[in-house]
Amino acid sequence: MEYTYKTRGTCSTKIDFEINDGIVSGVRFTNGCNGNLKAISKLVEGMEAEKVIEILDGNTCGMKPTSCADQLAKALTEALKATNN
Repeated sequence: MEYTYKTRGTCSTKIDFEINDGIVSGVRFTNGCNGNLKAISKLVEGMEAEKVIEILDGNTCGMKPTSCADQLAKALTEALKATNN
């Protein structure tokens, strides 16, 4: 299933992704640090959403209380909750 998440507190403004049978694919960030976000997208491709959340949740960026990676964890958490309802 495809999801779109509007980020909060980061340079990226949106994350689009898919979760099928708990597996993450097609992660695309809008805005933000292009090279780093492409790398994150490649690294999480094909991973279990719960594992991605475990790794990225709480990651910060500089003095910000969140990061694009943390926002991806939040997006995946929301998506998993939505599919379990």
